[in-house]
Amino acid sequence: MHIHEFGKKENPVILLLPGTMCYWKGNFGNVIENLSKDFLVGVVAYTGFDESDTEDYVSVSDELERIENYVEENYGGHIRAAYGCSLGGTFVTHLVARNNIHMDFGILGSSDLEQAGNFKASLLAALMVKVTYNFIHTGSYKSKLMQKRYVKQMADPDPYNKAFVAITGRDKYDMSFISKESLKRQFKSDLTTPLPQNVDNGETSVHVLYAAKMGAKYLERYQSTFKNPIIHTHNMRHEEFFGVHPEEWCELVKEIITA
Repeated sequence: MHIHEFGKKENPVILLLPGTMCYWKGNFGNVIENLSKDFLVGVVAYTGFDESDTEDYVSVSDELERIENYVEENYGGHIRAAYGCSLGGTFVTHLVARNNIHMDFGILGSSDLEQAGNFKASLLAALMVKVTYNFIHTGSYKSKLMQKRYVKQMADPDPYNKAFVAITGRDKYDMSFISKESLKRQFKSDLTTPLPQNVDNGETSVHVLYAAKMGAKYLERYQSTFKNPIIHTHNMRHEEFFGVHPEEWCELVKEIITA
């Protein structure tokens, strides 16, 4: 696990945690410069998802320990905020619940916070890797049907499709260093690591950027996971606000964490 830093060391720290199958440069490339004007930005690269890694991803729990140790050793155990994009919201949830490090604000993107049993999670992880591995490595799908659908989506004038691919990093960067094992473990561990409920550590203000087009069940999930989450509703799709409107996203995040 690596944390890539941008900005002045004396500024308050905001951690940015990527989504599933995402390369940190692509995931947060559009917001690092803006945020680093006011904050020390620490962008997390999960184990197995950085080109300098020699290890594969192990589990959510393993990454949490690495992140907490880094924060303790480098930031004195305290950060201003952590933002989790999609899967990253799972990490923010656990960091708040564990309370091993101190942070003033925890922000979830339109995370799904899905859970599944071991058998189902194993099947879903295997399927996900089969479908996406070739795309992550080469930029195209092995399945002709999937590739045809992808080409059609990229030709659509709707900016969401291109923005979603950009978040992964696949549009600009070589991601062939990511192994099948890392992809499989990341996906499965997210589903099988039990999420706490009614989280409130007494010091972290939790904000959720709720994408209403994902459906009401996700709002209910946020409200059961956290005791008093502050919901920011956008009539958009999964991570659309972050991916398509990065400047507005930055302004909202700054507004939240400088309150």
